[in-house]
Amino acid sequence: MRFRRGRESDNVEDRRGQRSGGFSPVGGKGMGLGTLVLVLVGMYFGIDPRVVLTLVSTGSAISQQTQAPVSASKPPADDAQARFVSMVLADTEDTWSDLFRQAGLQYQDPRLVLFSGSTPTPCGMGQSAMGPFYCPPDRKVYIDLSFYDELKRRFGAPGDFAQAYVIAHEIGHHVQNLLGIADKVSSLQARVDKVQANRLSVRMELQADCFAGVWANNAHQARQILEQGDIEEGLRAASAIGDDEIQRRTQGYVRPDAFTHGSSAQRVEWFRRGLNAGDMKACDTFTAERI
Repeated sequence: MRFRRGRESDNVEDRRGQRSGGFSPVGGKGMGLGTLVLVLVGMYFGIDPRVVLTLVSTGSAISQQTQAPVSASKPPADDAQARFVSMVLADTEDTWSDLFRQAGLQYQDPRLVLFSGSTPTPCGMGQSAMGPFYCPPDRKVYIDLSFYDELKRRFGAPGDFAQAYVIAHEIGHHVQNLLGIADKVSSLQARVDKVQANRLSVRMELQADCFAGVWANNAHQARQILEQGDIEEGLRAASAIGDDEIQRRTQGYVRPDAFTHGSSAQRVEWFRRGLNAGDMKACDTFTAERI
């Protein structure tokens, strides 16, 4: 990618090395281990934790977080990976601000939190094992940069554009949040069974993939950020984190009714649609008869 010396965002919080706050359940009831495991799995690669909690809730109070405010600081100037993430975030800010302006809307920048190990969030205690995720209540993307080693080593998806795609996907969830899509989907999921809720989640995730493609298209047209091989890196990353691929790796078989993000083929398809069209209108996964 060509913006290694581009603008860096002012919306990066570096919490790495900080100790996380405490955890206090409401009504004295803690979250069960089974629920916690589902939350961790559900949040992997960015699913809204509230969706998982809605599905497993049995009417008991859901644990919430109480913590002291966490201080924030910019990453050090000699941290190349953190600075790259900051530049990706800056580029998404520029791109989505332009797209929202063209649509007669105003884009509100999210914040991106770098953390190591764990960190408190309004969506619960963020853990490195969750992978990157977006938390709608505070409009922040959370990522432990060690995830990129996992993306390369475990999922066979190296490269700077693969890393940028991960950020762009989470920013796609922020766009959904700003447009009111996230709230509508959460409301629908609360009224349907688990299989139907999973199907809605898949459409939500595929739209975020499509939005990531929209960003890449418009950013390249405006600033020529893409180099030879970048698109292949993004497509490889999208394929590597499909539900079918992850299920094969973790449990040895595939259960389509348990998909929450979409298959490898679906994720590649919708990322490619956004990339080719460069238009949010191409990303309406909710009315598409076939995804």
